[in-house]
Amino acid sequence: MFGIPALNLQEIIVQPVQSEEQERFQSLMKAHHYLGALPKIGHTLWYVASYHNQWLALISFSAAAWKCAARDQWIGWSYRVQYDRLHLIANNSRFLILPEHHYPNLASRVLSLCERRISQDWQQRFGYPLLLLETFVDPQLFHGTIYRASNWVHVGDTRGYRRIRQGYSPSAQQPKQVFVRPLEKRAQTHLSQPMLSPCYGYGAPKIMLTADQMRTLPEFFLDIPDPRRKQGQRHSLPCILALATAAVLCGMEGYKAIGSWADDLGQKARARFGCRKRNGRYQVPSRTTFRETLISVDPAQLDLALQGWNEQFAEADEGLAVDGKTLRNAIDEDGRQTHILGVVGHQTGRCHTQKKSVLCL
Repeated sequence: MFGIPALNLQEIIVQPVQSEEQERFQSLMKAHHYLGALPKIGHTLWYVASYHNQWLALISFSAAAWKCAARDQWIGWSYRVQYDRLHLIANNSRFLILPEHHYPNLASRVLSLCERRISQDWQQRFGYPLLLLETFVDPQLFHGTIYRASNWVHVGDTRGYRRIRQGYSPSAQQPKQVFVRPLEKRAQTHLSQPMLSPCYGYGAPKIMLTADQMRTLPEFFLDIPDPRRKQGQRHSLPCILALATAAVLCGMEGYKAIGSWADDLGQKARARFGCRKRNGRYQVPSRTTFRETLISVDPAQLDLALQGWNEQFAEADEGLAVDGKTLRNAIDEDGRQTHILGVVGHQTGRCHTQKKSVLCL
């Protein structure tokens, strides 16, 4: 072997890549990994394995695959909860042993060291731990030997579709082997149980909308009078309200977040919501359109429409939580303070109804 005359695996150190090392990390990935370098998108951690300050291997972990039937079946979670728990999975998106350092057992040692620390590192960097690691192996190039030797579980193969800018590739290509590695014994239980433990929560509760839900949601807003002037209308009111509702259901808060969520929708999803089509492509409303429409529509009629949609899909919830909040500084002329009582589904996280009341101080 070149570079190091004798290698003691116990002296290998795995550490997160520092900001001043990122350029070198990406340069080596681009030069030596068959897939090239991968930019930091979303929550991502890069690690370097070194021996006496000499780099031996590079490894990166990023956000989990949005959909993976083999992984989802192994976990055993239902469709309605997986979107709210994907953040507890990280994808081993790159693993590179530098050309001059292909030592026996080095790869499994590096994986083991990463597994020991990544959950805590993820907690410190992003505010929540990890329960599971996943990776995808191309069987035309590799056999997954490293992962099998490191006690990763082969849970099946993908169907061959891959993520592209517009959603997923139109035709299946070469399937990949799917390997997972639980980071604690009860990882499957935590991921699949009806109620997620608060220590694993992150951000607002999120759900995944089905294609049928996207198509039917605008229909519930058809009877709401449009408060806008006819002149200059580019998007229908049911489409705007359906997109805003779907964004909030998926955890978005505020007009900016709603607009960004709509911008990220693929063409198929936009078509399901009944978006306007121009020059062969479906367009979504701007953040300003969302804001001006939502502040002008009748809130009582909007609430009734949402209750109707909830009634149709409420059977997905096996339990309901009733909770109330007191609105700060919401005091009327008679000194009465406003209280809001809400009913939220345990499984979906949907607010099925709200009731406002006022009480004397």
